[in-house]
Amino acid sequence: MRIGVGLGLGSFLLAVSFGAAAVDQGWGPVAPVVASAVVFSGSAQFALLTALGSGAGAGAAILSAALINLRFLPMGVALAGTLRGNALRRALEGQAVVDASFVAAHRGGGRFDRSLLLGATLPQWPLWVAGTLVGVLVAPPPELARSLGLDVVFPAFFALLLLEEARTSRRALTAAVLGGAIALGLLLVVPPGVALLGGALAALVGLAGEEVR
Repeated sequence: MRIGVGLGLGSFLLAVSFGAAAVDQGWGPVAPVVASAVVFSGSAQFALLTALGSGAGAGAAILSAALINLRFLPMGVALAGTLRGNALRRALEGQAVVDASFVAAHRGGGRFDRSLLLGATLPQWPLWVAGTLVGVLVAPPPELARSLGLDVVFPAFFALLLLEEARTSRRALTAAVLGGAIALGLLLVVPPGVALLGGALAALVGLAGEEVR
């Protein structure tokens, strides 16, 4: 839970930004908080917000968020053997699978620390919802968010997760470097979002060979 509090504080700042941006786009005070409580996925929620803000329809916006959340499918498969109990209990424990907790609980070789996974997620959910509520109530202007550097919190958050994994895994480091190279090359010919998806193909490195630590 101590690890989760540290992760949750970063999520709190992201959630403040999300709540404020959602209000600015006309979501009202209730919808952003409900979205954070139910979806509990910063990347999906910001994708939804961006898509709606750019004029996309509700169907396209929901599809973009759902595509981003597809990453939880292989993550759930990887964790399936770690969760305990009957199908309902495993489904409930599976709700603890979020990016930061997944990385923190990873022990290599397909092994995960179940207690760390659950404990690290427990503080993050209320901090995420509370941050959204603060953003809705206070609604700081986008200029303030940029001046405080909140616009870089999201990429910095994922960069820290990447560095932690790459520090202990040569295969993860290889995938990170390869993914960056692919995305950089694709940026010359395709939009950033497509380049990012292309860079994710580097994760296939995980299918080859044994983990070297």
